[in-house]
Amino acid sequence: MDGQSLLIVDDDKPFQQRLARAMEKRGFETVTADGVQDAAAKITQTAPAFAIVDMRLEDGNGLDVIEMLRRKRPDSRAIVLTGYGNIATAVNAVKLGAIDYLAKPADPDDILAALSRKPEDKAEPPENPMSADRVRWEHIQRVYELCDRNVSETARRLNMHRRTLQRILAKRAPR
Repeated sequence: MDGQSLLIVDDDKPFQQRLARAMEKRGFETVTADGVQDAAAKITQTAPAFAIVDMRLEDGNGLDVIEMLRRKRPDSRAIVLTGYGNIATAVNAVKLGAIDYLAKPADPDDILAALSRKPEDKAEPPENPMSADRVRWEHIQRVYELCDRNVSETARRLNMHRRTLQRILAKRAPR
């Protein structure tokens, strides 16, 4: 991995900087971007060999960055980090060219393992998989976001009472 170029795209500046320092200690030459537009400019200038991209950015979707990178440099290896993980976006990220999809906050060693894994090797199953309650909560959050955070529309699509949905949304995410 020594001397490999790495683009880190995240709008959470403190997390971005900590991750950049951690990856530099592991031999990467890091470049950071705060959003889709910034990442597009850096990819156009010099497409990196590796990328770590946050799914939700202030100015767009991290999947757009994955797609741009794949068009500019097909052999690049990118992973998606997100605090809003769900199966549909993970599948979409892989279809667009991401090699892995990790939940935030991801450990730098897990990120390094994902970036350096050979394409034919399968990822290890998670030590602590999501509980059924967490999967349900993630699904509700995804539909809520797709409905532009409209509680009534989300409740209708999920076939549940609006007040029940409001109670679920008011609670913290299950572990």
